[in-house]
Amino acid sequence: MPRLVLLDANALLMPFQFKINLNVELERLLGDLEVAVPTPVLAELEALRHRDRDARSALMLARSFRAIEGHGSADDALLDLALAHRAAVVTNDAALLARLREARVPVVYLRSRNHLVVEGL
Repeated sequence: MPRLVLLDANALLMPFQFKINLNVELERLLGDLEVAVPTPVLAELEALRHRDRDARSALMLARSFRAIEGHGSADDALLDLALAHRAAVVTNDAALLARLREARVPVVYLRSRNHLVVEGL
């Protein structure tokens, strides 16, 4: 059964800001996986797309993955969905990383601006 991986908005920006191939890096780290984007993350990118070209690109990338219904802020939705589905979360947001670690949710984040690492599996 594939592992569910949830993407934060800044994870969806990584390919455009740091030239990270998100799919290749996630498969390298986690193997068989299913990637999903919570609806509040999509809304966050939608709000940014008018003033940020990278956000427009990230929104297009996000739409290539399955949308998963979430409630509240993007951070709250990511935490709630990760706990409910035993999913990993990809983010570089320091405050969200701290919340996820405290809840013992596996996290994937960018290291050295050129590759992803996983923690908590």
